[in-house]
Amino acid sequence: MKLNCIITDDEPNAVSLLEVLICQTTDWQIVAKCFNGLEALQAVKQHKTDLIFLDINMPLLDGMSLAALLPAGIKIVFTTAYSEFAADSYNYSAIDYLLKPITLKRFLDAQKKIEAAFENGKSVVDNGYFFAKTGKTIKKVPIHDILYAESEKEYVKLVLEKENILVYRRLKEIEEMLALPFLRIHHSFIINLDHLQQIQDNHVYIGDKRIPISDKYNEAFWEVINRKKI
Repeated sequence: MKLNCIITDDEPNAVSLLEVLICQTTDWQIVAKCFNGLEALQAVKQHKTDLIFLDINMPLLDGMSLAALLPAGIKIVFTTAYSEFAADSYNYSAIDYLLKPITLKRFLDAQKKIEAAFENGKSVVDNGYFFAKTGKTIKKVPIHDILYAESEKEYVKLVLEKENILVYRRLKEIEEMLALPFLRIHHSFIINLDHLQQIQDNHVYIGDKRIPISDKYNEAFWEVINRKKI
């Protein structure tokens, strides 16, 4: 599988080790090697990036803070010498969490997870639907029929025209599965632009639902809208 990846770590030896593991065991291309979070943020803007390896303890911008700033669709693997960060890493839908020093066996395990995650994500977009497990039922959900998705603690509510479906997922995971016309506009909401009816007072209207556009997502939202404005 061909993937573009970035390695980010303030320890040159750790960067070199990952570079060797990637080059010897995968077909992935390393598009940038970064030694702090700010360098990585700039690299993401300059290169098409599928995957980023993030050290957690770094100067200028730590790995957790950087993860929160990454565009949707970039998958994350955290690397660190400290196991106590493992629980927090899954708040960012990280594919894996590699403890240093990284062994070949552990890296190969991570490689399988990473490539499986990309295969699963690709099938959702290509097929135009996915299967959602809700309780004891598995439902086929046509992507176009989703009006918006709303985070409800550890669940996500998918709102369709005729029903709501509650799935045990984080909103960021749903965001990574869905490309445009789906767009995240708030910490708790992803909307389907095909069903957007009106924008007023920094809110969007979909059906009878009024959804706020947060400051964090405002610029990206208007960038998309302005491309379609006449």
